[in-house]
Amino acid sequence: MSARPGQDPADSAEQPPADDREPVGTTEPGRAEEIEQEKAREGAADDGETDDRWQEAFRRIISGGWAVALGAILLAVIAGSLMIIVTDEAVQEAAGYFFSRPGDTFAAVGEAVGGAYSALFQGAVYNFRADTFAAGIRPLTQTLNNATPLIAAGLGVAIAFRAGLLNIGGQGQMLMSATAAGWVGFGVTGLPFPLHLILALVAGILAGALWAGIAGLLKARTGAHEVIVTIMLNYVALYLLSYFLATPGLMQAPGSANPKTPPTPESAQLPPLLGERYTLHWGFVLALVAVAVVWWILNRSAVGFSYRAVGENPRAARVAGIDVSRSTVSVMLVAGALVGLAGVTQVLGTVTTGFGSDIDAGIGFDAITVALLGNSNPLGVLGAGILFGAFKAGGSAMQAAEGIPIEIVLVVQSLIVLFIAAPPLVRAIFRLPQPGSAPKKKRSKAARKEVSA
Repeated sequence: MSARPGQDPADSAEQPPADDREPVGTTEPGRAEEIEQEKAREGAADDGETDDRWQEAFRRIISGGWAVALGAILLAVIAGSLMIIVTDEAVQEAAGYFFSRPGDTFAAVGEAVGGAYSALFQGAVYNFRADTFAAGIRPLTQTLNNATPLIAAGLGVAIAFRAGLLNIGGQGQMLMSATAAGWVGFGVTGLPFPLHLILALVAGILAGALWAGIAGLLKARTGAHEVIVTIMLNYVALYLLSYFLATPGLMQAPGSANPKTPPTPESAQLPPLLGERYTLHWGFVLALVAVAVVWWILNRSAVGFSYRAVGENPRAARVAGIDVSRSTVSVMLVAGALVGLAGVTQVLGTVTTGFGSDIDAGIGFDAITVALLGNSNPLGVLGAGILFGAFKAGGSAMQAAEGIPIEIVLVVQSLIVLFIAAPPLVRAIFRLPQPGSAPKKKRSKAARKEVSA
């Protein structure tokens, strides 16, 4: 290469490489070792960052609310197993000669616990003893049928929880929705199937919304506590329906002295979802639609943002320009509509031969448990509702097949609520990290070796 004019020919010689690596053969003594150590440290740092990312992901998984819920279910099942062991006659008999033949006791324990939960599974999910697959999945359809009102009512309680309100009035809202839907069902005649059913659905949902809206309006205008108001409204709804059922010409079945309504005509019934052989009806599809709608409201809409903001801090929400009173009334209307959907599915889908004042079947209060177990999350409420529907369907089968008291299932459900209400206890037992806690950073092996050297 020729030198440019004015340039020293010595400067036109080939320049060193642009990177910081020195040509082979010119490296100073010890420099090669330092370069290799630096490369090793960089590789170890990359590996350490990868490990930290996986550890952070795992920590977030086990510190979430669902981990506490799963731990609560596991603890409750363990407690239920202990009660089964204590109450089983075969275990008690084998325990009398435990020290001479301990194997008999352990075998009796395994048979008692295994048989009980096997019967629970076959009564709630799949019956292995059935002759056909269609007959085997009948328990699953019963579980989903039981879960339908629990999911809808649980959503009503959960969305109120997210707004900082305690909707304890599920019973009254279900009774009022059942009253409205039932009256439209057997009181309105001459309408075809789709129109009659839609009219009864709308009437029941509106009745539940308006009944809960009373509590929301009193809360927003007067500051009345929603717990007291909703509990009192439960009694008002119960005695009001009892009056309707006991008065001829209102809702009492003609020619009957029993406090029961006439049957719901077929034009106002929710049709079966999988055929006449199964009890599952289209109310389950409506419950799934409600899950999707509530998820969209809470996570994708401005209304849901206002609900969550009010639930987190009403004062800050008011400063941000959110009408807290309006949000309080609207969220109770939505919550009542969802609980009203539960009452509608009971009257128009599950109990179509006429209903009494016990049509709510305790679902209004069970919905509180479902919402707590689901962490007030729509998908969590869906899973919790199906779980409690399985308990209800499998509990009867467990009692019939193994002679296990049905009260044990109720105790398990109660213990789930107890453990859900005490997250620090569950985290301490399973050593789960607290949410938001920073993980302890570990030094890489190469760094530890370097420090030790």
